[in-house]
Amino acid sequence: MKKGFFGVLFAGLFCIGPLFAQYKSTIKNETILYNNVDQLLPLGNLAQLRIAVVVPNAEKYAAFTNQLARYAGITLFDFSKFDEDIKYYNTIIVAGKEDDLDADCLSQLKQAVLNNKKVVLCHFFEQERNKKSLSEHPQSDLIELLAPFTELGQRNAAMSIFGGAAITAGNIKTAQSRLQYSLGENSNLNLGKLTKKIDAIAQEAIEKQATPGAVVMIIKDGQVLLEKPYGYHTYTKDIPTKTGDIFDLASVSKIAGTTPVIMRLTERNIINLDSTMGHYLLQAKYTNKKDIKLRSVMLHEAGFTPFIPFYKYLKAGDVVAVPDQQHQVKMADNSYILNHYYRDLMWPEMLKSPVKPTGNYVYSDISMYVMKEVAEHQTAEPLQDYVQENFYRPLGMTHAGYLPRERFAKEQIVPTEQDTSFRKTLLEGYVHDQGAAMAGGIAGHAGLFATANDLAIYGQLLLNRGEYGGERYFKSETIDLFTSKQSATSRRGLGFDRWDPNPKNEYPSKLANSTVFGHTGYTGTCIWVDPQNQLIYIFLSNRVHPQVSTKLLDLNIRSRIQDAIYEAINEVKK
Repeated sequence: MKKGFFGVLFAGLFCIGPLFAQYKSTIKNETILYNNVDQLLPLGNLAQLRIAVVVPNAEKYAAFTNQLARYAGITLFDFSKFDEDIKYYNTIIVAGKEDDLDADCLSQLKQAVLNNKKVVLCHFFEQERNKKSLSEHPQSDLIELLAPFTELGQRNAAMSIFGGAAITAGNIKTAQSRLQYSLGENSNLNLGKLTKKIDAIAQEAIEKQATPGAVVMIIKDGQVLLEKPYGYHTYTKDIPTKTGDIFDLASVSKIAGTTPVIMRLTERNIINLDSTMGHYLLQAKYTNKKDIKLRSVMLHEAGFTPFIPFYKYLKAGDVVAVPDQQHQVKMADNSYILNHYYRDLMWPEMLKSPVKPTGNYVYSDISMYVMKEVAEHQTAEPLQDYVQENFYRPLGMTHAGYLPRERFAKEQIVPTEQDTSFRKTLLEGYVHDQGAAMAGGIAGHAGLFATANDLAIYGQLLLNRGEYGGERYFKSETIDLFTSKQSATSRRGLGFDRWDPNPKNEYPSKLANSTVFGHTGYTGTCIWVDPQNQLIYIFLSNRVHPQVSTKLLDLNIRSRIQDAIYEAINEVKK
């Protein structure tokens, strides 16, 4: 910023044709942008930004700050001598009305620019006569947004900063590059009718105790059509479910945690899917798995045993309630397992487990234990760190990650099972899957926690075939390869689950189509991405609370909601 102030092609055997994402914004955005210095807006390279937001009144500007927080981590400050507060931040967003933006405020902004900070001023007006720039000169280097001081104006200004809304008013234009949170404004779908259907299905799930609560999110053409919480964290009804709640994703971890790492390593030729486990893993080189190709592992065709109940093999003294020098691996509140239990016992047991001939589809969690090991050996970095640095932080997936209790209050995290047999406590922010818990909460197949919004961002990245927020994360061909049908014996893609061509299965929805890919999770979660309809459907719940139950499956809750979405889309097509 200026120092002045006012002066590879992957050919899948069954690959579908490319379907490019289409942002179809229909909202009226009155935000005007003055002097987009260095093309700073929409903000990019989020991983490098430390964003401070300064407002005169947190309550009056809640619509603005809450909307900003959907895109990136922010820290909020007030106008009282904020110069010292923002010292350790490199991007400053200041919002206020003309009366708020007095000489003292502007002086602090001037200093921030001199201190090499990126500064964006959001000037809100209440009356048309005040609809004018504060800049003294037309060519000022001040980046200024002008918007009406209404709840809608605040939201649109915030979306404009991050590319959630295109700026079309005034002389300087920008394009949409991220999700738009307009809740279906001007959508051609009958959202009232659709919401009533979803409300009824969600209420049925809660009343029949299939789950105490849930969050449903629908995105179409880059626009959030519905984002709604239902029920409570538990049946005691102490904490209502909120859209920003963090859920245990269970097996959705496979496609949102491990698989993107494998995608990155594959397209950079760091790993080859047609090389073997023995090639990448020394410990596998002398086992019955040495010749198994990674492609077979990703397709669940490696012949692995479906499940090894490691928790049943625990001996007295392996788990204690109070940590000591030998028990530092926390599995839950008041539950600590022997150090290196995964390294010394679980992983060797998996490597020596029996295998059947490759080629037949047998769903096994061992597959993603293997792929995590391959990834970590090749990157020399723990999986949880690699995904944060390369994907979650730069994408703006602010709550996604492993071991959420290390970053968030447990009240923000929806509890899962009241574990009466293994950890003997309510699981609050600790992974439900027993094997993942024994591995320290971080595994290839489970352990990832996230909000619906985090998954929405990831889903849009996939719909965009590798691009989001003006930055490219994957080659389009990589997305096509992994998400398309890659097996001659099953519906699967590489890591990703897909639409089932057998109409009797009606999976994931009786109205879904052959482009649909995604995954479900044991805890009662799913994300399904539909390139044909430019649609993302997310359902998060804790159906395993207080105990594991099949009611969510028996009532077909997730699929029926997805059916209702397609019914609404098909009504418009008629």
